[in-house]
Amino acid sequence: MKPRARVALFKLAGAFLEFLPERIDVGLGQRLGITLGLRSARRANLERNLARVLAGPSLPPEPQLLKRYVRRGFANYGQYWAEGAKLPGLSPHTITSRFIIGEGREYLDDAFAQGRGVVIALPHIGSWEWGGSFLASLGMPMTAIAEELEPPELFDWFKSKRESIGIHIEGLNAEASTKLLNVLKSGGVVGLLCDRDIQGGGIDVEFFGARVTLPGGPATLALRTGAALVVAACYTGPGRDHFAVITPPICAEREGRLRDDVTRVTQLVANELEGLIRRAPEQWHVLEPRFQQS
Repeated sequence: MKPRARVALFKLAGAFLEFLPERIDVGLGQRLGITLGLRSARRANLERNLARVLAGPSLPPEPQLLKRYVRRGFANYGQYWAEGAKLPGLSPHTITSRFIIGEGREYLDDAFAQGRGVVIALPHIGSWEWGGSFLASLGMPMTAIAEELEPPELFDWFKSKRESIGIHIEGLNAEASTKLLNVLKSGGVVGLLCDRDIQGGGIDVEFFGARVTLPGGPATLALRTGAALVVAACYTGPGRDHFAVITPPICAEREGRLRDDVTRVTQLVANELEGLIRRAPEQWHVLEPRFQQS
């Protein structure tokens, strides 16, 4: 698809979902997610990822259970895109009335009040954009990193949509680290999705009983700046609502070589991510292979 056509398609789809009646948008997104997901090459990836999460001690999940979770996983992925497109068209009151921090609000408030900055490590669970928009309403606007899309006009459109709901977006490039450091040094909030190693070269950790690499960004930023480090997930439901869970702060203090400290802290992040993902595996929409096929 030519670049201009791709941009036009995304804008058209976004506008369509944004202004679609709310009784229809989520249902349509779920149906499309299931239909397209089950027919795609990524089905095997999601099956493998969820099988690892759902597995018991040395036992694989029951096949029919895994099948149901995969179907629900693609439905939730479709809902994520539908609701994400809808967000810019909702009023701030609607967003705040449908979102609650169900657990750990005190950890976030205390960390922000210290003025040293806050790093929030996030999994691809539910809709992190709802959480970012809610934080903006609390006076804690979040800066996040996003992959730079091609063509640049598409990334600019995506960025403008996220910034319209209170989330500041920086591109994943050579300048990103410096910009995030400056945000934290000024006492701001940085949110980083960290259950995928997009760029490669991540930190080797144990994750759901397997060795994988996870981004070391959250640990590195916290260790270099003294910012508080928490892990959080923003879940979809019940109904049209959303709720977040925030973990107690992770101890991110220097003990030795920076590389060793980053590895240690990243493992602690991985441990918290596991617990948050296990709460709602069907909402974990990572469609890339995270675990080696056994």
